[in-house]
Amino acid sequence: MKIVKKLFIGCILLASTSGFSQSFFKSIGERLYFGVKAGANYSNFTNANFDTEGLTGFHAGAFVGYKFNDHFAVQEEFLYSTQGAKLKGGLMDGEDIKLSYVTVPILLKYKTNFGMYLEAGPQIGILVDEDFSALGIPSSTKFAEKIDGGVAGGIGYEFKNGLGIGARYYLSLTNVSKIKTAGINNDFQNNTAQVSLSYTF
Repeated sequence: MKIVKKLFIGCILLASTSGFSQSFFKSIGERLYFGVKAGANYSNFTNANFDTEGLTGFHAGAFVGYKFNDHFAVQEEFLYSTQGAKLKGGLMDGEDIKLSYVTVPILLKYKTNFGMYLEAGPQIGILVDEDFSALGIPSSTKFAEKIDGGVAGGIGYEFKNGLGIGARYYLSLTNVSKIKTAGINNDFQNNTAQVSLSYTF
């Protein structure tokens, strides 16, 4: 009789645990969302002691997010992003410093009832390519640091069908390059303005 009771209690516990697990994972699944995005970049350097102007580029990739409720969510993105600047003046006038990163922003988002949202959070970039041979630095020399980190913030609007449009600004808190050459400092940073279209599944 004791064995039957133990088996009965065990079955009840197993059933309740299974039900809880299904409910728990279903709840997480309902709060997760995925999407893709792409758009244009306009980048430049801050704190450089040489003249530059903005450089146009692009970004594209995917994102995943988790909704805490109808208004707050956290979103992680995985983007390929081209950044850099155009040199002004001197022998190198018009030369581009092109840097390509895989960027991973992790943003806290607040969304209103009518679809507008605000977002802010940290971002890290991993350098995957560079195209630069100016300022007397040989093309074989690695110009840019492998890691670029900073903060991002933006605003946007998402329609009920999942289509969205957004604008974002990224400010680096780390130096772009560790190279030192005559008359050129190395404590300048990336800054990038982005406009993008997105689609949330």
